[in-house]
Amino acid sequence: MPTLTVVQAEGLVVRTLTRCRTNIDVARSVARALVAAECDGLKGHGLSRVPMYAAQAKAHKIDGTFKPLAERPRPGLIAIDAGYGFAFPAIELAEAELRVATPRQGVAAAAIRKSSHCGAAGHPVERLANAGLVALIFANTPAAMAPWGGYKALFGTNPVALACPLPGRSPLVIDLSLSKVARGNVMTAKQRREPIPEGWALDENGNPTTDPDAALRGTMLPMVDAKGTMLALMVELLAAGLTGANFAAEASSYLNADGPPSGTGQLILAFDPAAFGGGAPGRFGLIAQEIEAQTGARLPGARRLKAREKAKADGLLISDVLVKEIEAA
Repeated sequence: MPTLTVVQAEGLVVRTLTRCRTNIDVARSVARALVAAECDGLKGHGLSRVPMYAAQAKAHKIDGTFKPLAERPRPGLIAIDAGYGFAFPAIELAEAELRVATPRQGVAAAAIRKSSHCGAAGHPVERLANAGLVALIFANTPAAMAPWGGYKALFGTNPVALACPLPGRSPLVIDLSLSKVARGNVMTAKQRREPIPEGWALDENGNPTTDPDAALRGTMLPMVDAKGTMLALMVELLAAGLTGANFAAEASSYLNADGPPSGTGQLILAFDPAAFGGGAPGRFGLIAQEIEAQTGARLPGARRLKAREKAKADGLLISDVLVKEIEAA
């Protein structure tokens, strides 16, 4: 099993995508996002995505040459057209715009439409928190969950993430999918030819399954039952209804190169703590200390930060099979 440095892993992604109808700036943006996820142990959003991304770019399901466009319909709103391209350049543009707009306005929003898979939702808000902002992202994804009591997938797994700056340390990042687990975990199990745990998903007939293929054809189970589907509906309304993106049920799959672009959306909200005048970062730090003071408790993202440090020091272990798939894309 080869070990790659971060630079080598990013180079592998860039070389693959640039030979698959993707320009180099876009490929570098995608590489940064995927390798960052791999470093954090989020393998469902990491290098396992490269063969699918390459196939989608070659098939024009994703436009790997599009440069996202930003408009300012209101002083505190950035409207971004991702052009059915990769989500990551659009998200990086949103971050750059929000870093300027938020301190001026106190609160600002970036609405991204005609987008695609946004990877680890915690990363963009973490970067904004590193710039001193509080940030929240809503992202809708292709249909994978049925309404509670229903049988047909209508909502995506629809991740939500929040990041807050903490004094003298890494931001607090809360990143969760609204299904019991992220669908990327099922995809990773399929690639490894491993079963999934019971309670993650239903097959296309609505029966519990441990077969990842059956789960991907069926539906994911929501977190906290009916409440999870209500939260997923909230994300659909914010990330797609409000931004002008496709709803989950209108979006094609992220997992293959078939059909039209997915056209999903993301909404990023940013707040400047200084505008609120309450010493927010210090208050955030206080509650973080209270959590860590309890034996057995840990802050969300603690494992991710440890995995990141280890990956940067020791490199990334990537399976031979995955490397060959990426190189053959």
